[in-house]
Amino acid sequence: MTGATPSGSRLRADARRNSEQIRSAAIGAFQGQGLTVPLEEVAKAAGVSKATIFNRFGGRIGLIEAVIEEVVASELFAVVDHTRAIEDVGERITYYLTAIRDLQYRQPAFNDVLLQTYPDSRQLMEICRVGSEANEEFIAAARASGALRPEFTAGDLHALVVDNALALKHGKRPPRDDYDRRTLYLLDGIRGRSSASGGR
Repeated sequence: MTGATPSGSRLRADARRNSEQIRSAAIGAFQGQGLTVPLEEVAKAAGVSKATIFNRFGGRIGLIEAVIEEVVASELFAVVDHTRAIEDVGERITYYLTAIRDLQYRQPAFNDVLLQTYPDSRQLMEICRVGSEANEEFIAAARASGALRPEFTAGDLHALVVDNALALKHGKRPPRDDYDRRTLYLLDGIRGRSSASGGR
């Protein structure tokens, strides 16, 4: 019976379409709700079964690694690159911390990365490594220039962003105006004497 069963090329096309639908649904779900969103929701949005996600991506970790570039990495790395391009050290640290807190507020998945929610994901852990190195680079330069209080360390910045990640993930989400106002308070608290204007 010719045509009774799909050809190999038809099966491959269906598989590719399913994979793209799953990727698109995962990007939307992860950006909106974070990396811990139930896979059933991703499957429903993609119009496939949860089993199809496992067949195509091997489960949550494989799915995260298939889309983490679009969900988190590209935007974070763009922040790092832009920060490095700012000549004034005080303005640089102001931009960096403000941009990181903005990313935390807008992208729940970024907080899951900061909290290392899925340490078995190599790509997720690589993003953490790159972010940690950027923190150390920017804090060291700002301290050396006097733009930051001399006792403020990269470890302090890491603790602040992780605490913020926990609050945003598990606490009540504050209004954006209040959130941005607290970012200014934070910046005022860590600036050094040579950065009285704070780049503002």
